Amino acid sequence: MFLQRYYLNCLAHASYMVADEETGVAAIIDPQRDVDQYLEDAREHGFQIRYVFLTHFHADFVAGHLELKERAGAKIYLGARAEAEFDFVPVKDGDTVEFGKVRLQVLETPGHTPESISIVAYDLAKSDREPFAVFTGDTLFIGDVGRPDLLASIGYTSDQLADMLYDSLHGKLMQLPDSTRVYPAHGAGSLCGKQLGDAEYSTIGEQRKYNYALQPMSREEFRRMVTADQPEAPAYFVHDAILNRKERPVLDEVLRQNLRPLELDEVLKIAEEGGQLLDTRRQVDFAGAHLKGSTNIPLEGRYATWCGTILDKDRPIVVIADEGREEESIMRLGRIGFDHVKGYLKDGIAALQDRPELIGTIARITAPALAEKLRQGEDLLVLDVRTEKEWQAGHIEGSLNVPLSHLRQRVDEIPADKPLAVHCQSGYRSSIACSLLEQAGRDDLFDVVGGIQAWIRASLPVEDQTRAAATS
Repeated sequence: MFLQRYYLNCLAHASYMVADEETGVAAIIDPQRDVDQYLEDAREHGFQIRYVFLTHFHADFVAGHLELKERAGAKIYLGARAEAEFDFVPVKDGDTVEFGKVRLQVLETPGHTPESISIVAYDLAKSDREPFAVFTGDTLFIGDVGRPDLLASIGYTSDQLADMLYDSLHGKLMQLPDSTRVYPAHGAGSLCGKQLGDAEYSTIGEQRKYNYALQPMSREEFRRMVTADQPEAPAYFVHDAILNRKERPVLDEVLRQNLRPLELDEVLKIAEEGGQLLDTRRQVDFAGAHLKGSTNIPLEGRYATWCGTILDKDRPIVVIADEGREEESIMRLGRIGFDHVKGYLKDGIAALQDRPELIGTIARITAPALAEKLRQGEDLLVLDVRTEKEWQAGHIEGSLNVPLSHLRQRVDEIPADKPLAVHCQSGYRSSIACSLLEQAGRDDLFDVVGGIQAWIRASLPVEDQTRAAATS
């Protein structure tokens, strides 16, 4: 049995190829939408991709099942409870797909979603009784379990899904041998759970011992625990969960339509008519010069997640990118189903060289320089755009906390009578925030270079709300 893991850092997403080396038949589990890597690896090894499994309808990305169906002729397999517009094979408990020395056996494991399945893999060259691995999708993670509150489906409450999850974990997955390897669909950084580990795989035995959600507890305790303190889900999750059910254009078709160079005047016209200008360059380059009214979401970072959080899924997008990175910027939007791209600004920021009135800049400030301004009593407000939990764990004294995901809705809460020094953890989110504040009419901005990490590295003081509450 051949097993290959693919990991997409931007979305903390893991997908898998399982193949039989003798027959050359392969299956892909939970593919990302851009499927070239699977096809290239299949060609290199002499495999034919015949099967594609979705463990559930993912909410945080658009899966590549339709792309593999079109480009490889693969047959799509979904849990028996799934409802979709495209043709698929519904599978239930005990159903198997066998090719050569590989057997894939289905476990219905609802809870994260009603149609969720896990896939138990047997390497028949070693044993037809002891499973080698289980691909758990978003039901069981390393160090965590799937959240049941994410997309409580019509007809199901989060409590009902939590009960299903409890049964799926204890009645099915935990019944597998301790030696069974666990391969989940997400790692650390995913919003599909609250404390996912970053190891490539674990085992059922290790998870039984160390996973907080699998420790002995009643169903009621589990229900309370698994729905508490979950991270906020971006608005695009619902869009993607629905899109994964639909018969939609494949990514190659989308890119052919969207990858168009646009003259500056055409870009300005699109913006005037309600279009969104997305600048994907690095923070320092955006601060130095950008097209006024554009939103900076750099490619280096959780680009897709923040695009899905900040941008409107229904308004057209024009990309402004470094030369040679236009296609990457648009393709990565396609990973989350943001296919409404009109094109990209021809010649990038250089298109503005004769139009200085269109150029905006944002001042940047180092942590020590900010500390000096505050010590001197300058009338300056520090705006912290991290989550409330991050702010409570350590923040600059007197700072105002407005999380980036709520900044547009809460911009009126930010005093307009003093300059703003905007920071986050490392400097990624603060650049996005500065671009949004500039759109709201603020021109008295400082982007704090390196965020609070730089502040702490400079041995500057922070207040810890969590510790203070614990000792009070």
